[in-house]
Amino acid sequence: MFKTIPISISIASNSFQKQVLRLSLGILLCWVNLCFAAEIPAPETVRVNLKDYSTPIVVQVFKPEGSGPFPLVIFMHGRAGTPEARANLQYPILPGHAAYWMRKGFVVIAPFRPGYGATGGPDMERSGNSITKEGRCIGDHKYKEVAENAAKPIRELIGWAKTQSWVNPQKILLVGQSVGGLTAVALGANPPSGVIAYINFVGGTGGDPIRNPGNSCFPEVLTELYGNFGKTTKIPNLWLYAENDEYWGPNAPIEWHKAFAASGGSGKFVMTAPVPGRGGHSLLQWGGRLWADHTDPFVKSLGF
Repeated sequence: MFKTIPISISIASNSFQKQVLRLSLGILLCWVNLCFAAEIPAPETVRVNLKDYSTPIVVQVFKPEGSGPFPLVIFMHGRAGTPEARANLQYPILPGHAAYWMRKGFVVIAPFRPGYGATGGPDMERSGNSITKEGRCIGDHKYKEVAENAAKPIRELIGWAKTQSWVNPQKILLVGQSVGGLTAVALGANPPSGVIAYINFVGGTGGDPIRNPGNSCFPEVLTELYGNFGKTTKIPNLWLYAENDEYWGPNAPIEWHKAFAASGGSGKFVMTAPVPGRGGHSLLQWGGRLWADHTDPFVKSLGF
């Protein structure tokens, strides 16, 4: 159905990283009934020049076989906790997750946002927070700016994607994880034309599972922000969180969605059972059995 490459030649050189990613991809594929004899789709890397950015945005494109036009998934990655990890990001989407969407007939575009991986450049998504050694949150909590700065290149990238012959410009689904999930909610409040829905996997910002486990810093700021997004959101949406999320805990996401819904935002919120043997923030990577039962009918309801 699509071009594949063996896992053994698609992963970075470090042997331990190979084993970990191979295992995670295999589990993800099997959990969503996509076991393909340990093969994964091969992305095409494209450099896209956007109007407001001095250097190209690097994107990975996963295309089904055929010429299209295909419905489009734009996938938005999360945010690592250190500059080194952000600079070394290699996979803006796990190829196994891209395969899930390709099996449903979507082409997938997964960009490295500015400040990450192959795109590089300055960090545009700093909230201004820090956490003391005692675990106390201090700082500016500029979460609105985080969401705006993460959403801006995605909005421009959607404009580029709609000009591609292999994209159906009227059938675009946003999918994001962590800060990428927050970005999906932000874009969904004022979506570019052609965006018909979004899925938010564990969306938020301000968490630190080491110094402040299970608690987002200044969660009330996100509650207000999500409430504001709810005022103008009109497209279908699905929010997915896990009970054992080590960044946010189980309570803050509930309050975030309550504020979203109370201000007029309609959509479905799901708090899954704990991700077995893992932190719940890795719901997308390790909790396929928990989320596919919700994403499958949601996507079907959109006509796919």
